[in-house]
Amino acid sequence: MNIIITIAVTALVVLYAGLFKAKKALLPLTIIGLLTSLAFVFTSWNTNITYYGMMQMDNFALAFAGITIVGTLFIFLLTQNYFAANSDNIAEYFTLILFSLAGIVIMVSYQNMSMLFIGLEIMSVSLYILAGIRKGDFASNEASLKYFLMGAFSTGFLLFGITLVYGATGTFDLIKINQYLVGHYRDMSPLFYPGVILILIGLCFKIGAAPFHFWTPDVYEGSPTLITSFMSTVVKTAGFAAFLRLFAGTFAPLHDFWLPPLIVIVCLTLFIGNVTALFQKNFKRMLAYSSISHVGYLLFSLVTLSANSSNNVLVYAAAYTFASIIAFAVLILVKQKTGNDHFDSFNGLAKRNPMTSLALAVAMLSLAGIPLTAGFIGKYLMFLNVMGEYQIYLVAFAILNALVGFYYYFKVIVAMYFKEGSEIDLNTPFQYKLVLILSVVITVFLGVYPSVILNLI
Repeated sequence: MNIIITIAVTALVVLYAGLFKAKKALLPLTIIGLLTSLAFVFTSWNTNITYYGMMQMDNFALAFAGITIVGTLFIFLLTQNYFAANSDNIAEYFTLILFSLAGIVIMVSYQNMSMLFIGLEIMSVSLYILAGIRKGDFASNEASLKYFLMGAFSTGFLLFGITLVYGATGTFDLIKINQYLVGHYRDMSPLFYPGVILILIGLCFKIGAAPFHFWTPDVYEGSPTLITSFMSTVVKTAGFAAFLRLFAGTFAPLHDFWLPPLIVIVCLTLFIGNVTALFQKNFKRMLAYSSISHVGYLLFSLVTLSANSSNNVLVYAAAYTFASIIAFAVLILVKQKTGNDHFDSFNGLAKRNPMTSLALAVAMLSLAGIPLTAGFIGKYLMFLNVMGEYQIYLVAFAILNALVGFYYYFKVIVAMYFKEGSEIDLNTPFQYKLVLILSVVITVFLGVYPSVILNLI
C-alpha cells in the first residue's frame, strides 16, 4: 500500500510544482518519488500482506510492480529535451503518467475484481488524456478518441463478465471464486461460463491481442512517442500481469474450457502481428504491430499452466520492456533530428552514432529472440513450457512467426550499418545515454544470467 500512496502523493506534488511554474523541479521530484516506491518494493519482499481482502501485496505483485516502476523511471529520463521550451503542460504529462502508474500497481495486486476494474480505469482514463494531450495535433486527437471509444467498449465486456461471475458465485473475491470452482465443478452455474469468456475478451482488448487489436496501431502511431513507449511497455506488462493473476490462478480449474479460444487468440495474434509488421515502412507503426506479436508469445504462458508460468512471464516482460524502451528512445532522437520515423531515417546512423546504433541493434536482436539476449531466454521459456504438454504444432507455428519477425527487426540493423544515408549526427543527451546503457546491460545480463529473476515469484 505504501507503494501506491507514494506514487499518488508524488503525482500531486508534481502537479502543484507545475502550478507554481517550477519546471526544473518536476523531474527530480518524480525520480525521488519513484525511487522511494521502488525501495518499498524491496522492503516489502516476502511479506505477502493482504489489505482488507481487496489487494494482495505478494511477491507476484511486487515483482511486476518493480518492473513497471523501473520502466516508468527510464521513460521519465527520456523527457530531457523532449518538450518545447515554451510548453506549459509538462507537469500534466508527469502527473498523468504517475496516476496511470498508481492504477497499474493496483492492477497487478488486486484480490477482488472490483479493484481490478478500479485500477484499470485509473490507468485507462489517464492514458486517454495522454494520447490526445497535443491538442493542436490531429493525429493525437484521433488516437485519443479511438483509444477512448475502444477502451469504453472493452470495459463493457469486462464489467459484464465480472457481473456474470458475481451472479454465479455471489462474490468478487478471487480466493472465494476459486473455492467455488473447486467445490462446484460438476454443478456450476451456467452464468459462469459466458462470464469467463467476456472477461477474456475484455482483457484481450486491453492488452491488444488479435482480433481485438485494431485500435493499437493507430493509437500508438498518433500518440506522442513518449506516451507510446509507456503504453507499449509498462501498460502492456501490467495488463498481462492482471490477466495472469486471474486466469493462471483463479480460473485455473476451468483451464480446459477457456484453452481452445485462447489458442485461437494466440495463433491470430502471432500471425497478424508478425505478418502485418512486415509491410510497415514506418518504424513506430512497426513497433506497434511488433507489440501485438509479443502479446501472442506472452499468452503462451497460459496454454500450459505450471508453477513456473509467472516467472516465465516476468522474464519475458522484463526483456520486452527494456528492449522496447531502447527502441523508442532512439526513435525519439531520430524523429527530433529528421522530422519523420521512416526506416530510411536510420540509414547510415552507425557511422556517426556508434553507441546509439549498437544499443538499438541489441534491442532489435532481443526482440527478434537472438541468443545471449533476454528476448531469446523469454521465448525459449515460453516454448519450453508449452512443449511440456506436447503442443508441438503450436510451438512450430510460433517459431515460424518468430522467423518472420527476423526480417523486420533486421531491417533496422541493415539500415543503420549497411545503407548509405545522410549520416545524421544525433545529439544524445546524458539521460538518454544513461537509459540506453542501463537497458542494454539489463538485456544482455538477463540473456546470460536469467536465473537472477527466474525464481523470484
